Amino acid sequence: MARTLNQPAHKRRRSTLPALAAGATALALAGSGLALFAGGASAAAGNLVSNGGFDTGSTAGWSCAGAATTVATPVHSGSGALQATPGAGDTAECTQTISVLPNTSYTLSAWVQGPYVYLGARGTGGTDPSTWSNQNSWNQLSSTFTTGANVNSVTVYLHGWYGQSAYLADDVVLSGPGGTSTPSPTATPTQTPTATASPTATATTTATATPTATATPTQTATPTPTATATTTTPPVTGLPKHVVTGYWHNFDNGATVQKLGDVQSAYDIIAVSFADAVPTKGGAISFTLDPALSKALGGYTDAQFRADLKAKQAAGKKVILSIGGQNGAISVGDATAAAAFTDSAYAIIKDYGFDGIDVDLENGVNPTYLGNALHSLQAKVGPNFVLTMAPETIGMYSTAGAYFQLALNTKDILTVVNTQFYNSGGMNGCDGKVYTQGTIDFITSQICTQIQGGLRPDQVGIGVPASSKAAGGGYVAPSVVNNALDCLATGKNCGSFVPPAKWPTIRGAMTWSTNWDANNGNAFSNAVGPFVHQMP
Repeated sequence: MARTLNQPAHKRRRSTLPALAAGATALALAGSGLALFAGGASAAAGNLVSNGGFDTGSTAGWSCAGAATTVATPVHSGSGALQATPGAGDTAECTQTISVLPNTSYTLSAWVQGPYVYLGARGTGGTDPSTWSNQNSWNQLSSTFTTGANVNSVTVYLHGWYGQSAYLADDVVLSGPGGTSTPSPTATPTQTPTATASPTATATTTATATPTATATPTQTATPTPTATATTTTPPVTGLPKHVVTGYWHNFDNGATVQKLGDVQSAYDIIAVSFADAVPTKGGAISFTLDPALSKALGGYTDAQFRADLKAKQAAGKKVILSIGGQNGAISVGDATAAAAFTDSAYAIIKDYGFDGIDVDLENGVNPTYLGNALHSLQAKVGPNFVLTMAPETIGMYSTAGAYFQLALNTKDILTVVNTQFYNSGGMNGCDGKVYTQGTIDFITSQICTQIQGGLRPDQVGIGVPASSKAAGGGYVAPSVVNNALDCLATGKNCGSFVPPAKWPTIRGAMTWSTNWDANNGNAFSNAVGPFVHQMP
């Protein structure tokens, strides 16, 4: 959500959808150099894509699943463009297998528009690139990759997302030297989701999170349980076994404005939202009390904020600084940016006394460099460092996603991941079935995926909006949150989905936000707080 008065939803929520069609979305984009551009297209020499402009008036050269055709308008250039409409059980994926050379660098790009359009390549022999956008005007998606030593062909793909409206694509370009082999024609994609990709965002300086796409979107997202699921020891943070997390607005967007000291006592972790990017130094962050909020509160000062922070800590609460949000442009994509992030975050933590960091980056994460930066920061702060994350649901769909990889890379210092189980549409659970957001089954089946993917149960929490005003979709009553926690911990009060095991150490619940909770009569904290705190 944006920090604007007329946009009530969490500034981190765009209205994201699961972009991971199991095979169709291997969103693991770490290190793949994905980027989204809004400018004009640059001429690409040696385009290896056949009929990339769809100016033939057909989809010749492409294999498409679902309803795919060409249109004469709107187009980005030329006389045609691809228009494909996903269905309830398919993502309208179009693929083309292209001959390439081994150990060679390539650039893939396309102009797209529409809801949740994905562009990527599979079979590269390394980290398969994938990127996506959600815009109603033409925008260019681009990524680079280097083929592996034994790679002679790659499969380029475009797809939308289940149940969404039609997407458009034009001027698809794969730039680089052509291969000498003749690739076998790509079979029409089978839309039977296989659990591979989890759309997570990769670290890019662009405005779009980069979900990872996988091959053949099948709807069975069933991450394989990893042996590390219970091998790490929980960090020593001084927090109770089960916690309630809430985000506090450092801005005024129409929800109830609060001083930090006004945050409801039920919240064990308070995430101050948000830090800002330093425009002149990649990776660096800054923090300033918002002047508009200060004015709305009758002159709330930095000194008062600091005093409130200390008072909350004296009451046993942890106050952390959240980075990102929907409009956050913080990018940690190389070693220099990682060092800048670590140094600037540590300076703010020392200055204000924050207990740690919350990662809510919705425009891409690089699990390697950001993971390194967080480890360096924890080493500076010490063993009581609190690290939380609030990925969009698409980012935790499978272990192939960059956000899931970030969580696993920092598992030794990670406190809890509270995935945003809203603004995401329907998604596959760990049993391969599709569940609709705003239901207990959606929540519990996604939690199952995360635990089977390698996180300890005490590192996983439920993230929901505090009211229907706080998000575009996915709101559930506090009683549903409590039932979901009970289902996960004890196997009781489940919906149609019953987890394959009981996880009594499930960490708790998070809400966006304490302000929207106050606006809704404190319904979330009054109901979920006592329930979480009485869990054994």
